[in-house]
Amino acid sequence: MLHKTRGIILYNLNYSDAYSIVHVFTEEFGPVSYLTARTKGKKTRLPKALFQPLSILDLEVEHLNLRDIQRLKEAKVHVSFISILDNPIKSTICLFLAEFIAKVAKEVQSNKLLFDYIFHSLQILDLLESKSANFHLVFMIRLSQFLGFYPDATGYKNRMYFDMQNGVFTAYKPNHVHFLNPDDSQVFYNLLRMNYENMFNFKFSRHERKNIIYRILEYYRLHLTSFSEMKSLEILHEVFSVD
Repeated sequence: MLHKTRGIILYNLNYSDAYSIVHVFTEEFGPVSYLTARTKGKKTRLPKALFQPLSILDLEVEHLNLRDIQRLKEAKVHVSFISILDNPIKSTICLFLAEFIAKVAKEVQSNKLLFDYIFHSLQILDLLESKSANFHLVFMIRLSQFLGFYPDATGYKNRMYFDMQNGVFTAYKPNHVHFLNPDDSQVFYNLLRMNYENMFNFKFSRHERKNIIYRILEYYRLHLTSFSEMKSLEILHEVFSVD
């Protein structure tokens, strides 16, 4: 049976000489793997250029609940980005976040609120004229709201510890190893104060930004059992290697 849905491209793998598998976070079905023919030429309905990381497409698909890999019949651009593809910083952020979302999506079924969050976040990134260095930090920590483990900063006071295992700030050192010291906890608390509107007002050094990313990823690994190492992390660090 054919269905129409919006989809956000995560990554594309060669399956054989004739076919590729495109991994997509769809609005209707959540994360789905689609088999596509690797055809070339102007008349192809599925040109490879469509399937860039975090491209937003309108899809016509076959969907059978018992099938591991579905079939993608047609695809066309839903949103044409203005700056992402031509901006090396933004395109690297997208590469990193596509891998991040793919790992998170393993734990998610259909979630339209999460789809809308990613969709609108990408539109914001595309329209940013400058100062996108904090975008991925806000994106990652805010996404945890849709997974049920967004940190609780209620009652935070200076020199508290952040208990990463329980997602709360505490006045006393936790009796396990998954916590941040008071200095790192204050930086993490500042992260929780950030959103897309005010993120330009927060300044981090190269060391602080790298440390924040590591802590966010550690936090996700504590709460998502299948969350593995990020291969694109070093590429992201290289892009932001200059303060």
